Amino acid sequence: MTGDDFRRIALGMTGAVEGAHMGHPDFRANGRIFATLRFDATIGMVGLTLDDQAELIRSYPRIFSPESGAWGRAGATRVELAVADEDTVGQAVTLAWKRVMEMKKSKSKAAKVAKAPKAKGSKRVNATRRSALKRPSRT
Repeated sequence: MTGDDFRRIALGMTGAVEGAHMGHPDFRANGRIFATLRFDATIGMVGLTLDDQAELIRSYPRIFSPESGAWGRAGATRVELAVADEDTVGQAVTLAWKRVMEMKKSKSKAAKVAKAPKAKGSKRVNATRRSALKRPSRT
């Protein structure tokens, strides 16, 4: 299987869009990444629940393995495209897509910035209150 096959499967999920993450393609739905493709298109990654990850690794140890470190312990699962078949990868991508579709929708960065709390001391003061806060003049 090729990187183009992986991309086609990922983009075949309802609402899926391609973006970029850390210099390589990613595939998102519901505002969240559910799969990525390495820049050389030889390895994919799907974000699975730990149960789904364990089952796929047990059933297809030549195709799936946990990504290294904390990512792998959180469900990030490597897909060896050279030994993978479309049906098995389609199953894994579908599981990853379903996981993000069940999550609360991610807010865009712009929305997060717009709703971010103001810095301390930067409160807006209405005109009436502002005049009441003025220091009395010294005469």
